[in-house]
Amino acid sequence: MRGVIVDCAIYRDGHRSDGPSDFSDALEYARASGGDAFLWIGLHEPTEGEFDHVAEEFALHPLAVEDALKAHQRPKLEVYDDSLFMVLKPVVYEPESDTVSTGELMVFMGDSFVVTVRHGEGAPLGAVRKRLEAEPEVLRHGPTSVLYAISDAVVDHYIEVAAELQVDLEEMETEVFQPTGGDAKNTASRIYTFKRQVLEFRRATGPLAAPMTRLAGAGVPFVNERAQPFFRDVSDHLTRATEQVEGLDRLLSDILSAHLAQMGVRQNDDMRKISAWAAMAAVPTMVAGIYGMNFEHMPELGWALGYPAVIVVMAVACAGLYRLFKSRGWL
Repeated sequence: MRGVIVDCAIYRDGHRSDGPSDFSDALEYARASGGDAFLWIGLHEPTEGEFDHVAEEFALHPLAVEDALKAHQRPKLEVYDDSLFMVLKPVVYEPESDTVSTGELMVFMGDSFVVTVRHGEGAPLGAVRKRLEAEPEVLRHGPTSVLYAISDAVVDHYIEVAAELQVDLEEMETEVFQPTGGDAKNTASRIYTFKRQVLEFRRATGPLAAPMTRLAGAGVPFVNERAQPFFRDVSDHLTRATEQVEGLDRLLSDILSAHLAQMGVRQNDDMRKISAWAAMAAVPTMVAGIYGMNFEHMPELGWALGYPAVIVVMAVACAGLYRLFKSRGWL
């Protein structure tokens, strides 16, 4: 369990305090201390055997345990007899590849404990724990403060990632609407890949709205009622992030439509140019084909100026067609 347990600490009166190193004894110590004392244990990708001991000690519901082990869950909030279970999906932006990846955070919260289970390398909770330990007035609210801090950190990072994606989207807009049009095939592929990333982002933000609204209201077990205004603030930030993501998705659809329209216009321009050059080539081809027939009695065959006259006629006809197509914007 040493490699699985990231951190295990007892908090009392808003401060981290010394206690038993074994989490079973630490839980009993926290419950015996009373008041706002609680145990916060953080786990990273535990196996079924490793988590069974934790689930037994904290009396976690088997359905919630199954969800925590399997991962790949939608954001949700479940209330059981002895604990509250919440799933969040942190989003991580990778600037080297301009891609978005998601992890999973499961939070079990009871009367005097918090168990966090993290899947994936993104969104470590060390910074959240450190920030909370620097704010004892928040930690005095007990386990609810941990749930609030985690939710706030995840949602605030949503807004940061949305801002990064907005920058990438503006660069893509510039590429699509530049005069040359860029690499049409590569641009379409980039837009599709970007849209898949935004879809993954929406899977993290959209389903979280209902749990945050529920936490912001009254009557949720194990949640301190004085924390409702804080959860309402997180819910407002989530709404802002969701609107940004939906705006990105709509803009991507518009950019893709504009890109396809531009490709159609360029193809039409190319077809007009090809048609114009084909029409100009058809005139001398027709004249040469007529005078290339092997007949004895044809007009102008015995005329000394017949050849230059035909050349002049073909040149004048091609020049006239060229001016006509040029004036109409075909060339």
